[in-house]
Amino acid sequence: MVEIMTERKRITVVGGVAGGASFAARMRRLDERARITLYERGEHISFANCGLPYHIGDTIKNRDDLIIQTPEKFRRRYAVEVQTRNEVVAVHPARNTIEVESNGEKREEPYDYLVLSPGSAPIRPPIPGIDDPRILTLRNIADMDRIRALVDERRAQRTVVVGGGFIGLEMAENLRHRGGEVTLIEMAKQVFAPADPEMAAVIQQHLTLNGVTLALGDAAQKFVDKKCDGIEVALQSGKTIEADAVILAIGVRPDTHFLTDSDIALTRRGAIEVDAHMRTNHKNIFAVGDAVEVVDFISGRKVHVPLAGPANRQGRIAADTIAGIESTYKATQGTAICKVFDLTVAVTGLNEKNAKTWDIPHLKSYTHGADHAGYYPGAFPLSIKILFSPDDGRLLGAQVVGKNGIDKRIDVLATALRHGLTIYDLAELELAYAPPYGSAKDPVNMAGFVAQNILEKRMPVAFAEEIASSPREDRVILDVRTRTEHENGAIEGSINIPIDELRERLGELDKAKEHLVYCQVGLRGYLATRTLLQEGFRAANLSGGYKTYSTLQTADYDSSYVSPTHESTCSSPTGEESNEDRTIVDATGRQCPGPIMQLKKAVDQCREGQEIEIRATDQGFALDVPSWCNRTQNTLMSLVNEGGVFKAIIRKGRRGDACTVPQDGDRNKTMVIFSNDLDRLMAAFIIANGAASMGSSVSLFFTFWGLNLLRKDNPPRVDKALIERMFSMMMPRGAGKTGLSKMHMGGAGTAMMKQVMKAKNVLSLESLVHQAQE
Repeated sequence: MVEIMTERKRITVVGGVAGGASFAARMRRLDERARITLYERGEHISFANCGLPYHIGDTIKNRDDLIIQTPEKFRRRYAVEVQTRNEVVAVHPARNTIEVESNGEKREEPYDYLVLSPGSAPIRPPIPGIDDPRILTLRNIADMDRIRALVDERRAQRTVVVGGGFIGLEMAENLRHRGGEVTLIEMAKQVFAPADPEMAAVIQQHLTLNGVTLALGDAAQKFVDKKCDGIEVALQSGKTIEADAVILAIGVRPDTHFLTDSDIALTRRGAIEVDAHMRTNHKNIFAVGDAVEVVDFISGRKVHVPLAGPANRQGRIAADTIAGIESTYKATQGTAICKVFDLTVAVTGLNEKNAKTWDIPHLKSYTHGADHAGYYPGAFPLSIKILFSPDDGRLLGAQVVGKNGIDKRIDVLATALRHGLTIYDLAELELAYAPPYGSAKDPVNMAGFVAQNILEKRMPVAFAEEIASSPREDRVILDVRTRTEHENGAIEGSINIPIDELRERLGELDKAKEHLVYCQVGLRGYLATRTLLQEGFRAANLSGGYKTYSTLQTADYDSSYVSPTHESTCSSPTGEESNEDRTIVDATGRQCPGPIMQLKKAVDQCREGQEIEIRATDQGFALDVPSWCNRTQNTLMSLVNEGGVFKAIIRKGRRGDACTVPQDGDRNKTMVIFSNDLDRLMAAFIIANGAASMGSSVSLFFTFWGLNLLRKDNPPRVDKALIERMFSMMMPRGAGKTGLSKMHMGGAGTAMMKQVMKAKNVLSLESLVHQAQE
């Protein structure tokens, strides 16, 4: 069969990249005779905009690798007339023309069909000082070149990133890769808005572990030019941050200002309204990509979802429609994935925030496992949250966080959601298994199993937010983990009966009360709940266990360091090897406190002064090990992240009251403040300020006694028990109230020491703390 094209259509495309360039290439394949003209106001028509942060971070070495098609190559291959540095400034549908501006001159060009792909533009709110040339956005190659030049020339050693979305997270990571100090400001109380807070909290912890300072629930209020000293970023909270450069990544808006007077239908946010064929309210005008409004796959609502995948498909559909091929765009489910240092977060479909806002009935479940079989080396934690219909179990949304295999799981879940599969289908999916790649029961299967038990009411469940928001006198919170696990971190007010002792100790429980049961991730809690239900108790299992609960406690996160306690039900081999000087413990694949428990076992078997080197893949270990060392009177010698594996060296026994912990080489230091004694705090802050003045990034961890340094003179009123009030009265309140560890002499020794320090021009502790904060 030979196709003969007789009509010579004049097709004009406004904008390239994902939508416009995809349309032009598909259109040429369908119609060899069409006259296709593509107008692009910039220099490049087809570049990998998602790769821009990674060239700034030097992960993508070659700048030219980001340029997918040059105008010359595109013109030769597809016979498309490409006109770069030509900006379309108006559209006149009544006379089928566009107005083009180039080199200061305007002209009108006719079309038979018009395809709009103007994309989106970064939001620049009217904040005082925002026009400073050191306040940048990242949209195209030229923006990338400007930011990269600042980093290469070492004129951007301190960077503030405003916005915790895709671009903000990627920029924070890549600027840290280049050795800079990075503060990320986000107005919401979480980063990565497509995920729910408790899932995003894992990413927030990881950002902190990698040296990114977070200021969540805060916003830039003013930018002040400090000339050679950079830019002062004033926040709504009253805090100020000094920076050499600011990256605005607040979000994007449809770049449709040139359509305002065109009679092309726009939404209130400026997005172009289109039908399923990508046609606007004018039959010969189409629109694709970031500038259009689409239908949400689950809710049926109109939404604006600027993603590259949908833009490519929309360009193809518009070309099919113009060529006479029946083709429709079948809504957007918002599948997205983001790398944050060694972790990955991915989403598809509905999240719980939108489900509540839009009043969509739903159930949810949390499951925690590993990316592959725990007994095979290198297993990393992986967490899944799914939403499903309470009527038939149809999958509504999914979120996955972990290190490896996240893309694999979210793609399976996205495919299931697109085709209307249920949680029963998830349980029955036959997925590839071998120990290096997965488990016989893949995490996706496990999510299905757990959801199935919830839907069929075989496992009554409760959720972490219920415990935090509504304590009840008629409820017993029962921890069925081991005693050691309970001691390492537990829900306040819970009682501990290990799962293996539960049947023998049922008499200790009151059948008149409801029992909320929890373990680490939910499995032992499920077993205990089934036992209690069959013995006549009222019981519910905490979905996601203590791991989800402790993560939720960090969801209201600010720039201070948060160290939640995690633990695990994993039963991998310990993998210890010893030599005369150091014991090596391999705890990779275990979730915390599995590594902590192995560390304790190794420490118990060592002699005083011997070192233990432990490797773990759960970031909870990195958060917990400093406080564990303090609590157990051992010394943390170092803590480093090597490709997602945290390696700590611990010396048995106490060596001192402050420990310097190098991270990411020699530039970053961590100090653990164990004491509330003036002389020890002075030593710690002198060392910390000295390290900072030498160019190191210094983090300070304050344990129970050390926290007295940060106490306020006039704190907000908090209801406390009698013993808590007694502790408050006995402990010092702030730097000015601290005393000497020796020869305090009721305050006289401390006063004399302060007088000598002043005479010798030694800064006071209050001044040292203020200097450290600055």
